[in-house]
Parts: sequence; structure tokens; C-alpha cells
Amino acid sequence: MALKGPWVPDRRDMIWIDCNPEAGREMRDVHPFLVLSPKVFNERTGIVIGLPMTTAAFNETNPFAIKYVGPGRKASYVLGHQPKSFDWRMRAAKPHPWKQVPEDLFTRACETLNQIIDVGT
Repeated sequence: MALKGPWVPDRRDMIWIDCNPEAGREMRDVHPFLVLSPKVFNERTGIVIGLPMTTAAFNETNPFAIKYVGPGRKASYVLGHQPKSFDWRMRAAKPHPWKQVPEDLFTRACETLNQIIDVGT
């Protein structure tokens, strides 16, 4: 039987993370977060890079919000215009019950972010 190490967030994972403290128009409190950075980076640095998610309905008209209706049947939005990096250990990140977002949603989120910052290939 293989030993399982401590949990580390991975690319495409949906996690819970505490966004406090916040400033200005940034999100606050605990929110779902779409992880963009790979597990090896997250484990080595203790930092996770990704996009926050919200259920705020006003994002329906936000051109940078990617709509996702998950298992709970409530619309959520990945905020493609708000990339963040957090110390996931200090912010008490934990797995979200939905585990990972579908590949097509992840691709759309990356494409939306790339339109803003043009990271290229």
C-alpha cells in the first residue's frame, strides 16, 4: 500500500481559500479558487496561483467572468480578470467538494486571462 502524503493543491483543482485581508475592490472572506499553478510549484513554494470564484449574479454581464454551473446547480463565475497568488498554507486552503473543474472550463479561464496579460505560448 502506497503512503499518501499531505494534501497539496494542483492545477485545475477547485479549493477554498481565505482572501482576507483584502484592499479596495478585491474579494474578501473565504471563496472557491481555481488553481492555475501545478502541484510541484505549489508544494515547493507554498504559494498557489489562480483565479477566484464567486456566485455574485452581477457577474452574468462581466465579459471576464466565466460562468460555471457545477453539481450544486447554482451558477458560479471564475473571475478571469483577477489572478491572485496566495500562501495556501497560511490561508488554510482546503479541497472544495467539487474537486476539479472540467477541462473546458479550465481552458476558457486560461484563455480569458491570456487575453488580458498575453502570456503567449
